[in-house]
Amino acid sequence: MSLFQKLQARAAAGRPVRVGLIGAGKFGSMYLSQVPRTPGIHLVGVADLSPARAHAALARVGWEPARHAAASLDEALRQGSTCVTDDAQALIASDAVDVVIEATGHPAAGIRHALRCFEHRKHVVMVNVEADVLAGPLLARRAAEAGVLYSMASGDQPALIAEMVDWARSIGLEVVCAGKGTKYLPGYHQSTPETVWGHYGFSAEQVAGGDFNAQMFNSFLDGTKSALEMAAVANACDLTPPSAGLAFPPCGVDDLPTVLRPVADGGMLERRGSVEVVSSLERDGRPVFRDLRWGVYVVFEAPTPYVRDCFAQYGLKTDASGRYAAMYKPYHLIGLELGISVASIALRGEATGATGAWRGDVAATAKRQLKAGERLDGEGGFTVYGRLLPAADALRQGLLPIGLAHGMVLQRDVPAGEPVRWSDVSFDAAREDVRVRQEMENLFRQEAGLVK
Repeated sequence: MSLFQKLQARAAAGRPVRVGLIGAGKFGSMYLSQVPRTPGIHLVGVADLSPARAHAALARVGWEPARHAAASLDEALRQGSTCVTDDAQALIASDAVDVVIEATGHPAAGIRHALRCFEHRKHVVMVNVEADVLAGPLLARRAAEAGVLYSMASGDQPALIAEMVDWARSIGLEVVCAGKGTKYLPGYHQSTPETVWGHYGFSAEQVAGGDFNAQMFNSFLDGTKSALEMAAVANACDLTPPSAGLAFPPCGVDDLPTVLRPVADGGMLERRGSVEVVSSLERDGRPVFRDLRWGVYVVFEAPTPYVRDCFAQYGLKTDASGRYAAMYKPYHLIGLELGISVASIALRGEATGATGAWRGDVAATAKRQLKAGERLDGEGGFTVYGRLLPAADALRQGLLPIGLAHGMVLQRDVPAGEPVRWSDVSFDAAREDVRVRQEMENLFRQEAGLVK
């Protein structure tokens, strides 16, 4: 049966997949908009630090008040309704929930919730790419030990890229490069929450009239979110980040096979099997022709002259040699697509992208000259942005991950453009997210034979 038919069968049998959502922000709200229209799914509970905000999100996406008025998870289960709570731990522990969606966007919360899910043998859909990059390779091991699935979130670009990579490899094609598009110029790395709206072209009136989080929007603009997403893809697809970080070459869909091929063949890749993000802007600010700003892609090579001829016969856009070709998806629908992950986990026993080996990391990098005594403000803030690099390089250099660069105080100056190191900051080693991250670093350092 198809996935939809399996959902219909569960609905007909009165055995819906029972889901708990943690975090009712934008991604969570988009998923909430689709749940009432999806057979075989029962959203038993929504946990958010602000239940009022969660109720407002449910109302905004079209839910009737009675549908989310259950006083408890047990009541929600009996009535077929939804309970809104501020107690994520209770949601995770409840026997009424099979699959937990972690959509808080907060790395420490994501790690905490994932670990509790594993204790209670709950599958996890990790929307929270910040948590996944900070500790995902270790969390994936903990999930396997617990016998549950730890999955990327369909609709988000990393999961869609992983799907395309899996497609290419499953039909015998070597993946040369995979990634996504975004809007990028080099100066964006210095963007702050005060300058972000000018880069997006939003007026003061637009910002005042909408639900805009300047630091969140800035994390997309300053390169941090792209670095995080490509680290997640590298870790899920056994691909390698560029040693110097993402280059963000200007590139439209027709030029993907030409630009994203090895240097030896006229492209810009230092190695095969890489990740890269392409920009929708030329370096002078002009728009790229047929850009991929909202989409994802995979570049692959014809293994034989016969396959190269097939590429030509069926109209694939290739480089001049005909060997390299690309497939792409021009858009992604974020949380509207998240139901694919829930159904795939519950009905097929398959993750929609699964973190594996630790291949990529994202280091906190100074946006400007930073002085001893300054407090870092994390992803999308005024002090640092995230730079992608191979995980082994981050370990060797003792670099501080962007996911922990919030609230830590510098002990020494850090020049603009330089990475921040563990030795540059003071931190509480007993804090759960710090402890889990250092456990992962020590484990992979030992396995890689690296000396601290």
